[in-house]
Amino acid sequence: MSDLDAMAERLMTQARADQHGRSAELITRDGPLRQTLIALTNHSRLAEHNAPKACSLYVLQGRVMVTTNGTGESIGKGQLELVPSERHGLTAQDDSVVLLTTVTVD
Repeated sequence: MSDLDAMAERLMTQARADQHGRSAELITRDGPLRQTLIALTNHSRLAEHNAPKACSLYVLQGRVMVTTNGTGESIGKGQLELVPSERHGLTAQDDSVVLLTTVTVD
């Protein structure tokens, strides 16, 4: 069992020390399923990138903006969002920790 709160605290400490303001850890890998905990300091971002086959984002702390095709969706603590299956980016609107769940295809 994983203690997500403890992991989130540790990753946020690492993100605050990182020059890009981010830290991540793959916490689940089971066949095509991946779960990654990502910490981003306020205004840090993940540049636009290709999307996996299926993807969701759950916000444990803070607030983030998911951007796709020039539009954005703000997601706050306790919210779960399906991420579009197209290029997208992620920007922290506060110090934030998210759980990214993806399904990959080999």
